[in-house]
Amino acid sequence: MINKLKTLNATTLRWLKISVFILALIPLARLIIAAYYDSLGANPIEKITHRTGYWTLAFLLITLSITPLRRLTGWSWLARFRRMIGLFSFFYASLHFLTYLVLDQFFDWANISKDIIKRPYITVGFAAFVLLIPLAITSTNRMTKWLGGKRWRLLHRLIYPIAIGGVLHFWWLVKKDITEPLNFTLLLSILFTIRLVYWWRGIVKS
Repeated sequence: MINKLKTLNATTLRWLKISVFILALIPLARLIIAAYYDSLGANPIEKITHRTGYWTLAFLLITLSITPLRRLTGWSWLARFRRMIGLFSFFYASLHFLTYLVLDQFFDWANISKDIIKRPYITVGFAAFVLLIPLAITSTNRMTKWLGGKRWRLLHRLIYPIAIGGVLHFWWLVKKDITEPLNFTLLLSILFTIRLVYWWRGIVKS
């Protein structure tokens, strides 16, 4: 079974992509249904902000986990999902930012500027979102060719400081229950450790 998973035919891969796409939209669908039935709780804006931020980080870390999983399992087809999942991270990050911009601040640019300067968790979160933008823009095959493989890979290494910034943003935002930011921190640490091990092995072999 494991050996069969190392290679997938085009039809299976296409259906897997469709399934992953639909699954990635479930968090948004749940928010829309909850809003429709007025079941977002006493503070709906806070609820939307929290859930969109949570799924931004979740998809970001799933994107980071694809390369280690591909190396550990030999399932090369996993790389086919990296772009889509990364774009879903940007999608939920955009919803997260728009919730703050539109629903929370009502386009109050002066107050938003003050928040970015004075509140560290907003400063770090905003910086991480801004860094995500060029990654989303350059996610197409045409942009990859235009940049060239080396420059494209160098640019997309921004995902590392983005992930660190996202986790810090979550830590500084949470006031009481630290379970979720702690889980994200542990997962990010594991992913970084795996990458460092492969990097060190590459140096030793060279």
